Amino acid sequence: MKTFQKPLTLEEERYYLKRCQEGDQEARNILIERNLRLVAHVIKKYQGLDEELDDLISIGTIGLIKAVSTFDMTKGSRLATYAARCIDNELLMMLRSRKKFSREVSLYEPIGTDKEGNEIHLLDIIEGNETDIGEKCARKEDIRRLCRLLSEALTPLEFEVLKCRYGLFGEEEMTQRVIGKRLGISRSYVSRIEKNAILKLRDCFLSP
Repeated sequence: MKTFQKPLTLEEERYYLKRCQEGDQEARNILIERNLRLVAHVIKKYQGLDEELDDLISIGTIGLIKAVSTFDMTKGSRLATYAARCIDNELLMMLRSRKKFSREVSLYEPIGTDKEGNEIHLLDIIEGNETDIGEKCARKEDIRRLCRLLSEALTPLEFEVLKCRYGLFGEEEMTQRVIGKRLGISRSYVSRIEKNAILKLRDCFLSP
């Protein structure tokens, strides 16, 4: 378990803040290091989310650094009070940004409809088994095209992630976390690879 240095006393905090505002880099580093336990405390309420702990710590530490750089001693509050708000704000901004720019995509995402108006998904094309001879021929062509795109449009890593994620080509279906451990990368990186690969695959498949 990570151990943190003891928090600064009020007198120590004022001393290092004054030195920090005079441009003392060592004092700034001390203020950051002696308040790192605050980052660990604030991120506890975010640990139930599907975010990597290292990512939360990194973003929270950025908030702490900003707090040390912008804290105004004349306001009368303690640095810890101000820093906790800055850490919280930095984490919230990160979560909002990811929610705004991430697109929840998967092989189950609709890419069109069949002749009866039913939604068709990429996974349907891979695993479909229609009995109608016309649809069967069209589906075979779709399967050939999609398999070609899987090998040509995707990088080897993207191909491997999709294969494991959706249990394709005889592979066992796995969670992003298990795939990350298997490939030696983080779960959040697996998620990004999956989303980018599916967007790429979908765009290629839908293009004329």
